[in-house]
Amino acid sequence: MSPLPTLRDPSEQVNPRARTLWRLETGLEGLALLATLVVGDLVWDAVDLPWWAHALIALAVVGYVAVVPQWRYLVHRWEVTETAVYTQTGWWARERRIAPMSRIQTVDYEEGALARLFGLASVTVTTASAAGALVIFGLDKQRARALVDELTLKADAVPGDAT
Repeated sequence: MSPLPTLRDPSEQVNPRARTLWRLETGLEGLALLATLVVGDLVWDAVDLPWWAHALIALAVVGYVAVVPQWRYLVHRWEVTETAVYTQTGWWARERRIAPMSRIQTVDYEEGALARLFGLASVTVTTASAAGALVIFGLDKQRARALVDELTLKADAVPGDAT
């Protein structure tokens, strides 16, 4: 009797430039939040917070930008084997997903505007699962293109209709 497989971390990490991209994205989101609070307070009188509350929120944004992208980088992993695609995502809660090659319906490549500045892209693997697609964020764009080709060929080689 063969031993049962064990659930393990996928072997591949995302590109290190993903940390910088995630810092920029979270920083821009934080700036938008702070700008909304300031405009709401000064212009529309809709927000009535004391100055120290604004400072506390700004400090929380700075902490979030400093910690979360590095944390995500340490957690986000992926792997492709002959039989499946594995992903692990999250920063607080971790989610591991496995998509057998026989279940892959589409493989998509995406470069967002900010990701393009860093030479990064994402690969989305769509299956018939109700849990949704598997997304591998923060790949070098050449690696992402090669991965799309690899997954397309592997999924096409498996008999069946992925349903």
